[in-house]
Amino acid sequence: MTERSMQEPTLLLLTALADAPRHGYALIQEVAAISDGRVKMRTGTLYGALDRLLQQGLIEVAAEEVVDGRARRSYALTDAGRAALASEAERLRAVATEAERRLSKVRSMLWGGADAKGPSAAGGSAT
Repeated sequence: MTERSMQEPTLLLLTALADAPRHGYALIQEVAAISDGRVKMRTGTLYGALDRLLQQGLIEVAAEEVVDGRARRSYALTDAGRAALASEAERLRAVATEAERRLSKVRSMLWGGADAKGPSAAGGSAT
């Protein structure tokens, strides 16, 4: 049986936790930064995903504190979470490499192999 690819919110959350433990609001900010603003995770989505990742053993509660009368949890990757993220990064890298290889082949056929980036990069035209 083949592994399913990781859903993007999971990938982004695990990536956000790869270098340091973070609390919820910091995770929302990190996800936005990692995705260059394309993904804006809502609070309900975040905490649902965190609960699921906790149950799967991919993350753990690193610390709990009370700030302004409210409980704040910080989350960290587990060894299993690190392994899952590394595996997904490798899968994505392999797909990206293959996509680039195939695109390069098509570019070579279209532009005669002189410049695999296309005619505009060489100052020419496609006509």
